[in-house]
Amino acid sequence: MPRGRLLTLVLIAAVCFAAAAIGMRFLLPGPEGAKTATSTGRVPIGGAFALTDHTGKPRTDAEFRGRLMLVFFGFTRCPDVCPTTLQTATEALRKLGDEADKVRVVFITIDPERDTVQQIARYHEAFDPRIVMLTGTPQEIAKTAKAWRIYYAKKKEGDGPDDYTMAHTALSYLMGRDGRYLTHFPHKITPDKLAASLRKYF
Repeated sequence: MPRGRLLTLVLIAAVCFAAAAIGMRFLLPGPEGAKTATSTGRVPIGGAFALTDHTGKPRTDAEFRGRLMLVFFGFTRCPDVCPTTLQTATEALRKLGDEADKVRVVFITIDPERDTVQQIARYHEAFDPRIVMLTGTPQEIAKTAKAWRIYYAKKKEGDGPDDYTMAHTALSYLMGRDGRYLTHFPHKITPDKLAASLRKYF
């Protein structure tokens, strides 16, 4: 093959690779603090939900418009990630002081069979009272989790019907005042960093 033609093919391959890399950057959610994911319209994280809160009251996503919404999916029998995430949110709200009213923290169970209204009400007592905890039917939870791109699955730990744990996505999603995705946070984020990150969107 002539050398000139070979160089041309190499150049074309390099350009295609670079274009693909740039495309993937915009298709995937950015790290904490990134504000560009929403503008592309290519990351459909979030959506409508109609669930029941820890007081037995029906709640929908529309009720949270006008405020930032920090959403975490978990379950009350979670041994570490879920209570740690909710405790971090509790401390972050405390650090925000009067500004905490600008954001609503929402916990949605992915274990509706065990996380009844009564169960999440007891769990709610351990955290900031402003946190909203939601449950629903297995079908309602599955629909909501799908819209939010949440993975969850039962992991058997014994022979009994309740002898299982739940594997699940351990990210908190920050939604804008219009209900659209802004960014996400890992469960190991510190309260100080979470509070500071939230302030950037006030």
